[in-house]
Amino acid sequence: QVRLVESGGGLVQAGGSLTLSCAASGSIFSINAMGWYRQAPGKQRELVAAITSGGSINYADSVKGRFTISRDNAKNTVYLQMNSLKPEDTAVYYCNADGVKQTYWGVWNNYWGQGTQVTVSS
Repeated sequence: QVRLVESGGGLVQAGGSLTLSCAASGSIFSINAMGWYRQAPGKQRELVAAITSGGSINYADSVKGRFTISRDNAKNTVYLQMNSLKPEDTAVYYCNADGVKQTYWGVWNNYWGQGTQVTVSS
């Protein structure tokens, strides 16, 4: 089984910064993409940023220039550096690992973390 454990959420004032971390553990052969999604109350879950094992990155337009995603493939860990935070960034942030294989011949699976709350006060 694969488990994703997030950390780094919390309460911050507008304009502040936070860094989220997500470590994947368990029997892992490879992970294609790791990313962060968020869900605010009453809204659908949305992609914030994602990064492939090769380093290709995709950001939501709303966070471009403010958030930076990075990844340590050796540690199966993904980070999200969030700067210039706004009240509208308030949400539960979920880590996602897509295209996870536990063996070379295994099937691809998708996993979610439990979520971490980010609250930005105005």
